Amino acid sequence: MARPTHRVLTLLELLQSGGTRTMAELADRLGVDERTVRRYVDHLVDLDVPVESVRGRYGGYRLAPGYRLPPLMLSDDEALAVLLGLVAGRRSGLTTTTGTASETAAAKIRRVLPARLARRLDTVIESLAFTAPPGDFVTPETAVLLSIADAVRHHRPVSIRYTAADGRRSERTLHPYGLVSHSNRWYVTGADPEIGEERTFRLDRITDARTLPGSFEPPAGLDPAQRVLSALAKAPYRYEVVLLIQGTVEQIRARLPASVATVDEPTSADGTARDTEGWLRVELRAERLDWLPPVLASLDRPFVIERPDELRGLVAALADRLAASARRGPPAPVRRAGGA
Repeated sequence: MARPTHRVLTLLELLQSGGTRTMAELADRLGVDERTVRRYVDHLVDLDVPVESVRGRYGGYRLAPGYRLPPLMLSDDEALAVLLGLVAGRRSGLTTTTGTASETAAAKIRRVLPARLARRLDTVIESLAFTAPPGDFVTPETAVLLSIADAVRHHRPVSIRYTAADGRRSERTLHPYGLVSHSNRWYVTGADPEIGEERTFRLDRITDARTLPGSFEPPAGLDPAQRVLSALAKAPYRYEVVLLIQGTVEQIRARLPASVATVDEPTSADGTARDTEGWLRVELRAERLDWLPPVLASLDRPFVIERPDELRGLVAALADRLAASARRGPPAPVRRAGGA
């Protein structure tokens, strides 16, 4: 029976992307039934492509470890997208600990491209200018990133070795919900089954990650990015700031994003909503307070400081400086020696 070549090649591309692909997923992506998927797999095996069958609840098909990919065949658009992605990833910190990996990958792609296309892409890369200087980022270990990503995908617990900001080291079990990139750092968010709470960890502080037996069910309606932002906004710092601001969530978020502050309806002591229409309760934690008065001034909305008292003095001092500047006239011209 003749086999559609295009679909067989698409199956190979899906398997080359890494990990185990379930039978149902492959059938859906290829637009065929599961029996046809098995025939396509047999065809790849006939071509000496080492496709392995994985049994179990999350079983399916995968390529054998160490299989060498065939030579790259990229269109102009695909080659430009890959090289620009490598450049952007290197500058933004979304790379692994192997600092030269993106450079060597780009060099390999250039070597397999036609000379005409390689020259044109080099021209684009050399013509690029960036408004921000490249950062000095701490990036995660490749093995850690891949292990946790696999655990996220297959809902499997992992054991991690973590070094906190204060240098304390610990080993704990995590049910990882997702990987999140935020402000040039990698994070993993999930549940710690030993304490029954959700936790967020920086990947660059994880020195080892091992998949454990078993599986878990993530919560319904999961949004890992939002969970990381909320965790960052509630991180323990020196000051706990509580404000009431009159305005909309959008107005407040323009200056205090979700990674900095939480925004809720104000409540009374018994937990019921206060009769404060138009006012929102804003909570944040900070190691320093000196940056907050200018932010509140830029909001241009009425606000009340519930705590800490130190913030009141800083806001009043800023108001005095602004008032003094508003009353100040232009400086007198400087007379130069020997002038008229």
